[in-house]
Amino acid sequence: MPSKTATTLHSDHVIIGGGAGGLLLAARLGRRLGPDRVLLVDRAVTHIWKPSLHEIVAGTRDSHQDALPYPMLARRNGFRFALGELAALDAEGRRLTLAPVLDANGEVIAPERVVTFRRLILATGAGTNLFGTKGADAHTFRIEDADDARRLNRRLTDAFLGAAFSEERVLRISIIGAGPTGVQLAAELDAAHADVVASLAADQHFELELSLLEMAPSILGGQPEAVTRRARTALDRLGVRLLTGTEVTRVRAGSIETSKGKVPADIVIWTAGAKADKINTSLGLKTGKLNQIVVNERLETSATDIWALGDCAEAPGPGERPLPPRAQVAAQQAKYLARVLLAREAGQTAPEPFVFRERGSLISLGREEAVGAVQTGRKGGRLFIEGMIADWLQMSLLLDHHRAILGVRRTVLLALARMLQTGGTGRTRLH
Repeated sequence: MPSKTATTLHSDHVIIGGGAGGLLLAARLGRRLGPDRVLLVDRAVTHIWKPSLHEIVAGTRDSHQDALPYPMLARRNGFRFALGELAALDAEGRRLTLAPVLDANGEVIAPERVVTFRRLILATGAGTNLFGTKGADAHTFRIEDADDARRLNRRLTDAFLGAAFSEERVLRISIIGAGPTGVQLAAELDAAHADVVASLAADQHFELELSLLEMAPSILGGQPEAVTRRARTALDRLGVRLLTGTEVTRVRAGSIETSKGKVPADIVIWTAGAKADKINTSLGLKTGKLNQIVVNERLETSATDIWALGDCAEAPGPGERPLPPRAQVAAQQAKYLARVLLAREAGQTAPEPFVFRERGSLISLGREEAVGAVQTGRKGGRLFIEGMIADWLQMSLLLDHHRAILGVRRTVLLALARMLQTGGTGRTRLH
């Protein structure tokens, strides 16, 4: 229960979570309804597009330059912003509680607050699923947000420099999970290693041993065979040790125990699986086995006037399987919900049920290389692309996200600033 001294806020439309979907929805509603009627809540002060976190880990993207402050985004797009994290929900009473915000020393900088609403949209995302693996929580790095990415980047920087002065001159890094994030991260780390070695004296060169572990029989599950084949070829060329059909049974300091034996590892990065926050199960809403909030074909939860979108939602997809946790799913759901909510405001009939339109995917495979498949129509046709065209297309995805929340002029300026910072080499890879 909220304390008697809790501050109370109110907004007609409250959105919890400022990721790819939540922020886009807040921007679309804010520009139409104004700041008095749209409130976005997030536990971070700045927004970074999650598909770029692996580049922050490898140091090929500047997290501080790409971070967009929510207050600035709120001012530009006509919504209000509140820093906080969901602690409790009273669905029937149309009120929720935000936990106190603490500083780095544990001191309270913002008290517990109560937020009342007419309509609530949950877009809180998801974290990593460790599948109950022994030692994984204590001995692996995860990449769930920008802070995780920066923390891992610092650890990798120290490890790279330490390996240059070690007697063995070898750094062993294992990535658990050969989905898009794991494959892309392996390619980024290989590029980062090449940059570091090129800057060192010959007697300080060290080897990077990269291992990529995957329980499934193949990498990049769900991707077209042409993409998977090209990715495997690139990983072989980079010297990545690929272990498919391999179950991780335990993670220890310095090694991983698997169904195929022990894998030495100085650093272990877990990118396999997604699981929503356990708090979802205490909100009084129907949830699934991965703590996701179950929604129907209109993204409605089990409570009236409460919706969920993105990774935190278990939304019906093709073949009665839930939609996957992907940025393009969240973005399409946000656009759909904006139409639904604005139609309600105008007293109009709501749009038809949500249908996800597959647009394709792109995978980064190292220096200025990309491969992917894009949808060519509603009948399921796909066009396989690679090389420069794929590289341009993947950059356009981030630019399109920025355009939606910043406008064309500021997006162009941001892109030019990043090109100047990287010397015009265009080293922005997968998104």
